Amino acid sequence: MPDMTYQEAWSFLDRLQFFKIKLGLESMNLLLESLGNPQHLFPCLHIGGTNGKGSAAATLLAVLGAAGYRVGLYTSPHLSSVRERFRIGDAYIPEDDFAGAAARIVAILGGRRITYFEFATALAMLWFADREVDLAILEVGLGGRLDATNVVTPLVSVITNVSLDHEQYLGTSIEQIAAEKAGIIKPGVPVVTGVTGEAALAVITEAAARNNSPLYLSGRDFSGTAEPGPGNRWTYHGLAGDGRPGPVRRTGLPLKIKGEHQIGNAALALAALEVIDRRFPVQEAHIRLGLDNVRWPGRLEEFRIAGEKPVRILLDGAHNPDGARTLRKALQNDFRYDRLILIFGAMADKDITGTLLEVAPLAQTIIFTRAEAERSALPKNMVPLLPEHLRRSAFCAPDVAVAIDLAVDRCGPEDLICIAGSLYLVGRARQLLRGEVVDGS
Repeated sequence: MPDMTYQEAWSFLDRLQFFKIKLGLESMNLLLESLGNPQHLFPCLHIGGTNGKGSAAATLLAVLGAAGYRVGLYTSPHLSSVRERFRIGDAYIPEDDFAGAAARIVAILGGRRITYFEFATALAMLWFADREVDLAILEVGLGGRLDATNVVTPLVSVITNVSLDHEQYLGTSIEQIAAEKAGIIKPGVPVVTGVTGEAALAVITEAAARNNSPLYLSGRDFSGTAEPGPGNRWTYHGLAGDGRPGPVRRTGLPLKIKGEHQIGNAALALAALEVIDRRFPVQEAHIRLGLDNVRWPGRLEEFRIAGEKPVRILLDGAHNPDGARTLRKALQNDFRYDRLILIFGAMADKDITGTLLEVAPLAQTIIFTRAEAERSALPKNMVPLLPEHLRRSAFCAPDVAVAIDLAVDRCGPEDLICIAGSLYLVGRARQLLRGEVVDGS
């Protein structure tokens, strides 16, 4: 087996990005078989959906960790360091472990080509198996049916929601996209979902029935509701076990990630935990402790930057219209400020107009920028997407650092700088402002 340093392993993985996205499971199954099928050595939870996957996964990790279980977490994309994708509990994969697992995969490949995501997924499976996790939480990368993570048979499948995104790969209608998301449903494996739209829900329901999979729906079988008053508390209504809404199970629960929509993601996590409770029981104290410790950087993450001119920053990786709609509601309901200064950047293959116009009308100043050269939309090309009356308040910055400087120059003591539109943008901004996630900054 060839030796690799961490930097060599990361560089090898980065070079795989030049190969186009390839949906399909044949090469993934062959690769894992040649590695000894590590995905069979631990139980897992599988999470798909358009938005909210990471928040639900982070909640599951925190609660199960509070209960004493050794839990692996595989998510994507990362903000600035590839190591963010791989965690056991609160610890990100060590550089030596990353390099060792990567070297094993490179040796098995023998020059055969695979995609970036296939390589990363195989690395996660190897690491979790080597470290003998009690269970792993796997987040779907793209779609579901043909995603590289869909080689597992989980204890429960979680589908957060369905909205338009990645249409060039998944289809142009809600029904087509829902069918791809429903592809993670396995025969007899329970499904927990927050899907509410009639068209998408019909597809999910049919897929669950076809697979003889018990289906638990948010709003019917379980729910989460905000509690009045200060403190950001909520109530979870649990599963009844026979398809009827359950009694109030837990009140006064903490919600650490901002945004009322996060109640729905947290409720999904608690419902999934109820489904697997016989095998991985958690107690009331574990739930409360875990919920109080959920962290998900770059998603409605607010902090202050000290200095000669202290400023408030809000980071949110809203990269599609549905995510931006959620950001808009949070800006209107959960944050107080005099003026909003928006730093916006997006990938060129996204619905930039639909995403931008959800939040741009709230901003008094809009600064367009780009995080990286390969797929980022040019700032000057995004300005014309604004209504004419908003273009007068728009500026362009060649990179994220310059955009932040422009925003700080224009920011008053009670203003809010919101950085959104792409996780690449948010990742670079967070790296500049707070340091690396993996260093615990």
